[in-house]
Amino acid sequence: MSAEFDGRTGRQGKISQWLRGRRPKEAADDSGREALLLAAAGAGLPLAPAAHPAPGYRCSCDRVGCPTPARHPVSFAWQTQSTTDRTQIERWSRHQPQANFITATGMVHDVLDVPLEAGSEAMERLLAADIEVGPVAESDDGRLLFFTLTRGTPEDEDEWWPCELDCHPETMDEHPGLRWHCRGSYVLVPPARLPGENQSVHWVRGPEHPLPDPLTLLEILTETCARHGTEPDYEGAAWPTRL
Repeated sequence: MSAEFDGRTGRQGKISQWLRGRRPKEAADDSGREALLLAAAGAGLPLAPAAHPAPGYRCSCDRVGCPTPARHPVSFAWQTQSTTDRTQIERWSRHQPQANFITATGMVHDVLDVPLEAGSEAMERLLAADIEVGPVAESDDGRLLFFTLTRGTPEDEDEWWPCELDCHPETMDEHPGLRWHCRGSYVLVPPARLPGENQSVHWVRGPEHPLPDPLTLLEILTETCARHGTEPDYEGAAWPTRL
């Protein structure tokens, strides 16, 4: 698992060790990859093929200077293409053995995407408080992804926003703190490979865990991100607090 927080010791080192001990062993062969994808689909996460790393830290797509190498869908129709159909996912997996897969958010689930250090501390607090955490993935670029139920489409649209107003996949660097992936967004689903040596996205807590309500996690996640200096001042912001 990723790492030791740049060699830091103490509390964060213990959290890192704790996370490493909880990481499931993921098979590296094609059958193991396919089984993990089917498990995610079986949990209700709609999947679609994505790009994969190419030599030289490049992306498999033909876009010059791709801003999100190996992290984006291969089709512009990814939202309608995304599916949980086992036969289709098996077909994609076998015909595109190097492909990563994305899961479209805002349909069945959302993803609360936070920096690794803050997310690790938050997860420890949530589990210690017996709060249902649900599936969690780690991206070796230093992020934890908390999979939750989606809030759907509230009757009062003034209390909701499309993902472009929070975290669009191609502008994620502008959001160093918490990113709420909802309608119009996606994340890589494990197992996925990132550019760089042995860089990946992998499960810390697998998709067999039930999806929690995002609001049960939000307070601790935002508080922890703020303490780690990764959250802007949200005073006066219109947070979606009504189900």
